[in-house]
Amino acid sequence: MILYHAGFEIIKEPDIHHGRKNADFGQGFYTTSDEEFAKRWARSAKDAESIVNKYELDTEALIIKRFERDAEWFEYIYGNRNLKPDKLAADVIIGPIANDTIFNTLGITTGGFLEPEEAMQLLLVGPKYTQVTLKTEAAARRLKWLGSYTLSSEELDRYKEQLIDEEKEYQSALARQLTRL
Repeated sequence: MILYHAGFEIIKEPDIHHGRKNADFGQGFYTTSDEEFAKRWARSAKDAESIVNKYELDTEALIIKRFERDAEWFEYIYGNRNLKPDKLAADVIIGPIANDTIFNTLGITTGGFLEPEEAMQLLLVGPKYTQVTLKTEAAARRLKWLGSYTLSSEELDRYKEQLIDEEKEYQSALARQLTRL
């Protein structure tokens, strides 16, 4: 499996313990199999280059959990974002990135304004990007760095514009869905 990770440095040997503990799939090394998505999420920083690292993951003998946008996915992400103990036994987790309405949606649901089925409809709105998270040392050992390249400021600006357009489309789709509910 070919994977990409955007950041500010070349990472030949990722540290699965370096990332945020309250990310979608908990602490781990986050990648994607979608090179264009990695480029879109690359950021610029003063005095730092934006770098895309490319890897190959040998998945043989690894335990892989695949999520779809459903209740199980939502509950797992919600637990991780609230720093609940991660009881999922997997070396690699593959699944959609949660949109920014996940906490607002839960609040609306727990406040009694939406039924859980309606909340899931909101969470299904928007683009579906896949993240691949390495959770264990076994997975990290099976990740081979293939190389890296630097994104130019022009490329970063173009991808930033794409994200802005995507966010506008998402907000419109979310508003339409809320109106239906």
